[in-house]
Amino acid sequence: MSQSALKPSQEIDRVTIRFVGDSGDGMQLTGAQFTSATAIAGNDLATLPDFPAEIRAPAGTLAGVSGFQIQFASSEVYTPGDAPDVLVCMNPAALRANIKDVVPGGAIILNTDSFSDNSLRKAGWDANPLEDGTLDEWTVHEVPLESMTLECIKDLGIPTRTARMCKNFLALGITYWMYSRPMDATLKFVEEKFGAKSPELSEANQRLLKAGWAFGETCELFATNYTVARAKVSPGTYRNIRGNDALAMGLVAAAQVSGLDLFVGAYPITPASDVLHALANYKHFGVRTFQAEDEIAGIGAAIGASFAGSLAVTLSSGPGIALKGEAIGLAHIVELPLVICNIQRGGPSTGLPTKTEQADLLQSLYGRNGEAPIPVVAARSPSDAFETVYEACRIAVKYMTPVICLSDGYIATGAEPWKLPDLDKLPDINVSFRTDPEGFLGYQRDETTLARPWAVPGTPGLEHRVGGLEKRDGTGNVEYDPDNHDKMCRLRAEKVRRVQQDIPPTEIHGEDSGDLLVVGWGGTYGVLTAAIRQAQGKGLKVSHIHLRHLNPLPPDLGDILGRFKKVLVPEINLGQLVKLIRAEYLVDAQGFNEIRGLPFKVRAIVGAIERTLEEK
Repeated sequence: MSQSALKPSQEIDRVTIRFVGDSGDGMQLTGAQFTSATAIAGNDLATLPDFPAEIRAPAGTLAGVSGFQIQFASSEVYTPGDAPDVLVCMNPAALRANIKDVVPGGAIILNTDSFSDNSLRKAGWDANPLEDGTLDEWTVHEVPLESMTLECIKDLGIPTRTARMCKNFLALGITYWMYSRPMDATLKFVEEKFGAKSPELSEANQRLLKAGWAFGETCELFATNYTVARAKVSPGTYRNIRGNDALAMGLVAAAQVSGLDLFVGAYPITPASDVLHALANYKHFGVRTFQAEDEIAGIGAAIGASFAGSLAVTLSSGPGIALKGEAIGLAHIVELPLVICNIQRGGPSTGLPTKTEQADLLQSLYGRNGEAPIPVVAARSPSDAFETVYEACRIAVKYMTPVICLSDGYIATGAEPWKLPDLDKLPDINVSFRTDPEGFLGYQRDETTLARPWAVPGTPGLEHRVGGLEKRDGTGNVEYDPDNHDKMCRLRAEKVRRVQQDIPPTEIHGEDSGDLLVVGWGGTYGVLTAAIRQAQGKGLKVSHIHLRHLNPLPPDLGDILGRFKKVLVPEINLGQLVKLIRAEYLVDAQGFNEIRGLPFKVRAIVGAIERTLEEK
């Protein structure tokens, strides 16, 4: 089905829709299925799942509200949208938590069965918003989702409590009709997920999805539906991908190209756990995953695997990276390749486990004792996580060093279309294990990269010392001489600086000089790109660069900064990259900072650009 046969259909360019309800209402599943259908429909898209921080907050309370937002369009999409045009709402708590975000005049689909006196009280409503005029500025569609669900599947013999939980598929069917989404893939998903174990549940969800479509098509509540034309994209094969899945695939691709076995030592932590889960499914590619008893054991095993000649990875979020700090210093002084993936989340401490943040940059650069610099790279979007972690692996192996790859909660759980890369065109990751004992020294360095030899233990004649104590230049023997320590610290730092020779010229979005340069990194890429385009459309002389390499910084960065009158650095922290830029390049860069656990909104960045340009 592509559009309604009974009602008029209107073509629009883009729409933002948000599904919200209790954490047990299946909003993430609903959003994921809508996203898959939208990708199949050929639209560009970006998503923002929003999980409650509580493991299981009391049902019907604000703390338990779960949401999923998606923006899709016939043209390029950079963000999940500033505000939803449509809110699909399962209960009063979800309405209260989200109503302020809906655009004036937008549509709200409400499950009226949930608006009991008790549920209103738990959500903190003083009166019923359906009756007191609270919702007058929006178009409200009152739908008794629960009672309709029970009536639709009453013959299947499903327990009432379980049956009520199926209402999300009825709501999903309504939105499929509203925006002409194809249903076939979702019907197949339901059959594969429930068909063998629970045929009745499979039948119920499929029936409700179709019933939702029919309800939208025939009910007087909805006067029209909408179509969004396919986006124009470059030819190729595309799939929908989340950042955590792209990260896992990038690691597997690097192992395959390098010819190394991939070993992953990690301890589960939100939102990094999904990377470990995904990698556990790639055993057929020789991937070995080790779920350790704690963070330190995870990185310790990974260092051992690297010593033994594997492409070694450890992954965590900020609290776990803190625990790994001493071991990262060990990998640095031993000079072994190790990829450390940090999926950043709100902090400090356990902070906001399910929310996004960019506040681990300084931790990544300096969060170790002693002088222990290591390369740091950051992904900018869900699909870019593939290329970024692949680059981290390449640097680690080429320069014999640990590398930190930064992602964040928004990238990790967000999704976007991804054009599958040509595997034959991926950059080479050349591995050369030392096998010749003639003239071998454990810390003899390559003239170009300063990398020491990678000598697999057990190779005859290549016995050498490793460990956390300072090494003698060349031999690697334990050495306490002050001049040697100074030399080794400088050598290790210089090795990291030489990564600059592999960093391509920085891409400038806009003019290469002007009134304002916006500098970003990590998951702010989409919102900054959209904001820059808006600002440029207003005639403002503003350009944008987005940094993947954060240590070392690109060699041309200082020259670029000097060509602009002002520099603005938006970050979801209290100002970390801006400190580095001010210190390194002595420019009066200004920060724009929010730490709300959510991505920036485009209008906030545009406002910051305008204010910065107005300042004398």
